[in-house]
Amino acid sequence: MSDQLQTSIECVLFDLDGTLIDTAADFSLVVNKLLHEYDKAAISAEVISRTVSDGARALVKLAFEIAEDDSHFSILHQRLLELYYEQLNSTEAALYPGLDNLLRQLESQKIPWGIITNKPEKYSTRLLQQLNLTDRCSVLVCPDHVSETKPNPEPILLALQILERDSGRAVYIGDHIRDIQAAKNADVIAIAAAYGYLSEDAKVDEWYADFILHSPDQAISLLNILKFA
Repeated sequence: MSDQLQTSIECVLFDLDGTLIDTAADFSLVVNKLLHEYDKAAISAEVISRTVSDGARALVKLAFEIAEDDSHFSILHQRLLELYYEQLNSTEAALYPGLDNLLRQLESQKIPWGIITNKPEKYSTRLLQQLNLTDRCSVLVCPDHVSETKPNPEPILLALQILERDSGRAVYIGDHIRDIQAAKNADVIAIAAAYGYLSEDAKVDEWYADFILHSPDQAISLLNILKFA
């Protein structure tokens, strides 16, 4: 498998949690801290990781088995976010194996890469700072920057506009069906990260992605397939 990037793709866009960065350990810690505060039993990291890509609200529902209209939901949700922001000061998150090599090769060839996430800017920017990725990332689009989030194409289209890149030679990689839907809606090449935080009932083959990555270290070989005249 070649580890040299030889592609005519003009930009590479990533989802954040479960695609570019493995953040599950942080969420496992904070969810169980919150459960402990309420004298409830801890739940396994594996169960938590399957829900990370659905966001903090989904994690509260999972941990406390309550609906969003429950009177305690907003308090639990806010506390989880507070704990998560604190955890970012000593984050255990890291780039997935092989992706730092990909990013460095993109950078060496002046191919911009960026992040499009449903994680709010406050947490996204802090995470990137902690991992020394802020100056390397050419564009970061969070819910704070758009009126519609994924699967709406607006975040991807905004990123392309900022980068001054055409959709036809751009890819978006994500580990959730809404990522693939957003990519399709934006008319960019849609790549499913099947190594990410997939729910038990996820059927990646039915997402209609253009390509599927079963391991992050396959990314360079896949991008090398994508060449244009």
